[in-house]
Amino acid sequence: MREGTRERAFKGIGINVLFLGLVSFFTDISTEMVYPIIPLYLMSALGATPVLVGVIEGIAESLASLLKVFSGYASDRFQRKKAIAFAGYAAGIFYKLALLFAGSWTGILLARVIDRAGKGIRTAPRDVLVSESAEEGSLGKAFGLHKMLDMSGAALGILATYFLLRGANQTSGMRIQDSGYDYRLLFAISLAPAVLGLCMFFFIRQANPSADKSRKPFWQNIRQVDAQLRLYLLVVFLFTLGNSSNAFLILKAKAAGFDDVSVILLVFLHNIMASTLSIPLGRLSDRVGRKRLLVSGYLLFSACYLTFAVAGSSASMIAAFALYGAFTAMITGVERAYVAEIAPPALKGTMLGLQSTLAGVALLPASVIAGALWNAIGPAAPFLFGAALSFIAAMLLMVFMKRQKQIK
Repeated sequence: MREGTRERAFKGIGINVLFLGLVSFFTDISTEMVYPIIPLYLMSALGATPVLVGVIEGIAESLASLLKVFSGYASDRFQRKKAIAFAGYAAGIFYKLALLFAGSWTGILLARVIDRAGKGIRTAPRDVLVSESAEEGSLGKAFGLHKMLDMSGAALGILATYFLLRGANQTSGMRIQDSGYDYRLLFAISLAPAVLGLCMFFFIRQANPSADKSRKPFWQNIRQVDAQLRLYLLVVFLFTLGNSSNAFLILKAKAAGFDDVSVILLVFLHNIMASTLSIPLGRLSDRVGRKRLLVSGYLLFSACYLTFAVAGSSASMIAAFALYGAFTAMITGVERAYVAEIAPPALKGTMLGLQSTLAGVALLPASVIAGALWNAIGPAAPFLFGAALSFIAAMLLMVFMKRQKQIK
């Protein structure tokens, strides 16, 4: 790449964003090498039911999400964002080790809690570092670049898993669920990119970290929080009640006839779509506003879950995963940019953590509800439920946006 081209590509984006993106790139290679096979491993090798899968994912996400707001508050108060983020990413090493030694669903639950706890610790300080490294007018682009590298790593991790498992099948002549060794070998290999991700922290800079022990907890400064942000946090909670664990997407693909190895390619498609669209949609949010993208994203999610609900063929399932990738690109980076943009500067990390905490807390009942609906009614039920709640969330934001426009 020529120098002028490189400067234009990174215009408005600090070098920190690139290295934070590379941390996520390598970490997600490691994480996604094992995540798609966890529900398959639970059901095929350990005999778990869809309800138990939902409970495990819900407990892991919800308990770990409670750390996000405290991690964000600690980032605001002590300004040690890089150190806190590093600790969160380091938990990924212990996650893989826990998977290696897990012999039952309780061991998998412990491993998932460690993994999600690490995510809970790192998310808010990392997002604050991204927002502080972006120039004015380029916040969406910065979060888009980070998300693009994040999802590219996830796609590469999934692709690596696909070829490793397919090669193991061809070599042994056995199905994946018949061989616990294949899973543990994959868990061990996934440690390498996790270590590389931690090495990227040597290139990340944080200027003059200093403690502010006089800073009050966020609940004592709630009046500083913009009314738009308060409403959005409520909408996030409502939306997440219908957005259950992605494990159910994998189980739905299995129910549609995909085998344990080929279903991994569907997750790969989701990540490729998200990676490809993250920067363009982040830049679009810089031009047209975050809320328009958020409303469009919730409506797209509703259409996506309706597609999952009715999908019965390979083509419809492929379309559903592609739509889900577009939704991920449209929402994930944009919502973080939105929260970082309108949160009070002294509470930026806290608000980013609170947004993640609310979403995570809602995921426990969301996953339990999804598992119960699946068992009681059928595989389409949790997706119809999620589509309905997402549509309601989009309508709430649209009404709010209209009301704000009238006030102005």
